Amino acid sequence: MLEQGVTPGGTAEGSGTVREGCGTPQPPTTSPPLSPDLYRKVFVFRKDPSDAYVVLRARLEQPLHNFTVCLRSYTDLSRPHSLFSYATKAQDNEILLFKPKPEEYRFYVGGKFVTFRVPESRRDWEHVCASWESATGIAEFWLNGKPWPRKGLQRGYTVAATAAILLGQEQDSFGGGFDLYNSFSGELTDVYLWDTGLSPDKMRAAFLSLRLPPALLAWKSLSYEVKGDVVVKPRLREALGA
Repeated sequence: MLEQGVTPGGTAEGSGTVREGCGTPQPPTTSPPLSPDLYRKVFVFRKDPSDAYVVLRARLEQPLHNFTVCLRSYTDLSRPHSLFSYATKAQDNEILLFKPKPEEYRFYVGGKFVTFRVPESRRDWEHVCASWESATGIAEFWLNGKPWPRKGLQRGYTVAATAAILLGQEQDSFGGGFDLYNSFSGELTDVYLWDTGLSPDKMRAAFLSLRLPPALLAWKSLSYEVKGDVVVKPRLREALGA
């Protein structure tokens, strides 16, 4: 369930309004966990709306006090959709990158969110990175290699380590509770998760697909499992710097 947002001062910004969930779908097909080199490849989510998703496997040995998540997306959706969903049994929106409309991103930590307003997409690749640190509560958002003004979010919070990590669906329960009208349709690539905040130079390196530090989730050695109608294909159109 999408929860209240917060402003940099910590006051409520708004609450996510979505359709009622459709329950946990029973996808028609699955694939065994894979760890291939996905360089210059993409996940294609073919249907709209869709019950398909990709499960990501990460070995998190301890809770997160800092993290950075990055990915690249290509879609013509104008409705709300989830990009990256990290849910625990206690909190379904432990980490969430969500796009409620073309000119807005929401970044959730521990069920609270901050909003970053962006230029409406010109139907091109968008590379986003979001980072957070517990000690200060500072949330950073980068779009196509450029930083947005930093905001305050969940100072002192700890992100739990036992999680279901999905691409393409927003979880309203641990590993399920999907609303098909929050599903992603289009192409996703270059997905990374680090247990630290990245420096500005590394944020730009992620956008440019340059060498990056070791990650909990790394696109070139991603352990994943496809659920439903998602296929891996070569990238047809190159993103700037990719």
